[in-house]
Amino acid sequence: MTTTCADKSCPFLDDFMNDLNKRNPHQPEFIQAVQEVVVSLGPVLQKKPEYVKTNILGRLVEPERIIQFRVPWVDDSGNVQVNKGYRVEFNSAIGPYKGGLRFHPSVDLSILKFLGFEQIFKNSLTTLPMGGGKGGADFDPKGKSDGEVMRFCQSFMSELFRHIGHNTDIPAGDIGVGGREIGYLFGQYKRLKNEFVGVMTGRDINWGGSKIRPEATGYGSVYFAEEMLSTRNESMDGKKCLVSGSGNVAQFTTEKINQLGGKVLTMSDSGGFIHDPEGISNEKLEFVMDLKNNKRGRISAYADAFTSATYHERDYAVATNPMWSIEADCAFPSATQNEIIEDDAKHLMNGGITLVSEGANMPSTPEAQEVFVEKGILYGPAKAANAGGVAVSGLEMSQASGRLFWTREEVDAKLRAIMKTIHEQCVEASEEFDCVGNYNDGANIAGFMKVADAMLDQGII
Repeated sequence: MTTTCADKSCPFLDDFMNDLNKRNPHQPEFIQAVQEVVVSLGPVLQKKPEYVKTNILGRLVEPERIIQFRVPWVDDSGNVQVNKGYRVEFNSAIGPYKGGLRFHPSVDLSILKFLGFEQIFKNSLTTLPMGGGKGGADFDPKGKSDGEVMRFCQSFMSELFRHIGHNTDIPAGDIGVGGREIGYLFGQYKRLKNEFVGVMTGRDINWGGSKIRPEATGYGSVYFAEEMLSTRNESMDGKKCLVSGSGNVAQFTTEKINQLGGKVLTMSDSGGFIHDPEGISNEKLEFVMDLKNNKRGRISAYADAFTSATYHERDYAVATNPMWSIEADCAFPSATQNEIIEDDAKHLMNGGITLVSEGANMPSTPEAQEVFVEKGILYGPAKAANAGGVAVSGLEMSQASGRLFWTREEVDAKLRAIMKTIHEQCVEASEEFDCVGNYNDGANIAGFMKVADAMLDQGII
């Protein structure tokens, strides 16, 4: 049974969050991300008063550097467009800044600070020497030609290149930044700096990338789920699973579930979801990958192609998502932040879900997380469960530094070992601070303490 950390009350943390809200108005995603970590830290601060004395939290929530710049580019009609570009270099206590670039109309400082803050602890849990950062632009690559995307990426990198480097800040991809965008960004960096170094991860395998990198986040979330199940002498074999999203993370989550003997019943996009009671087999998954990666189509086409499936259009006038009401054993939210609200979490419980492993960043609201913890299910929070992507990015950095190339089997074995280690850290921290079985508290505490101790060692900087 999941327990709650003893005596979480802490006046210091209450005052801290009040001050954070005042200093960061109109940044709800960032405030939520900080609150999700802070809520676990009462017992830690009681045991380690030096964290309070040296104001570790106050220093931790302020990015070491925020770069904001304009990105002018020319569209195919010859019109000059302008977007906002950002890089949030949040914390470098345990290594150079590491985190993705997101190109999406929703990108603003609150989104990037939330992602960068969470990245600090996610990277800490991987055991690799990587700090936390995030960046991107309010540019939407959807519907743009290759030429337009190339010109935007070249303009974006023409400013960003002066702030990054393989020993300073190593960006990767995120939503809207896939292999095409990584290629254009790296090409412009190489042109401007006249050097071929591992300054970007997620590169194509032919010019310095790593095997398993596209699969890593999805594979990792399933490996973490398998580790959680092992504590109850269970496995993924025979488990019915709900997967949200149909992009990279959802695709490879589905692939790994299939490999381990589970059955995926759902996938989704912004328009709605498909429900296939027969399961999304490898052959059907190939259809989804072609649909989404090559044709850039909608998931509704799946139901047209396979009679076993039904398509359900999403009604955004209704807050809850009916996909989370389907009976299953495990849920893998792999789409976007806050996609599971409190009522969705309750529907998952009513549908028999005993495990949630988060492939997306912060996909469950705080109220939904409380439901998972109170019900005592196996709940793998994003900063632990979806760390596989950045873990393999770290492995790509190692390969680039050493001019090495590891096989698919080698990288996959390393990824699985890292996810096992992350699970062990969560368990050990939960045991040390009397919240046994609470992976949310365990992940927050383990990730925080490693960074906090490094900050203590390095002085007030």
